[in-house]
Amino acid sequence: MTVIILTNCPAGLRGFLTRWLLEISPGVFLGAPSARVRKALWTEVRQYAGQGRALIAYQTDSEQGYAFESHDHAWHPTDHEGLTLIHRPNPKASRKDKKPSEGPRAGWSKASKRRRFGAR
Repeated sequence: MTVIILTNCPAGLRGFLTRWLLEISPGVFLGAPSARVRKALWTEVRQYAGQGRALIAYQTDSEQGYAFESHDHAWHPTDHEGLTLIHRPNPKASRKDKKPSEGPRAGWSKASKRRRFGAR
């Protein structure tokens, strides 16, 4: 079983994938192609995705029983002791507008101060 999920990809790529897979929802493709066809499809998806994002998940003989790959996603598959896990970026660490040591600005409500900076 193979699942390919496209987000913000060209319509021509979606049409290309419908030759081998069934589109069960907009941008979600499902099928059972051979490993050789699956690799060829994924190569084409990565080449023609443009500004879009893509995910592929497929059945394998591993501890998890499946594997997955991503293209242009903020979340990346990471191998951890034989298991594939998703590494998600920390949104608080990427915030550059405010340092955690700074206090709240004037004009904030008490509830928003507690939510953002904890009880003080």
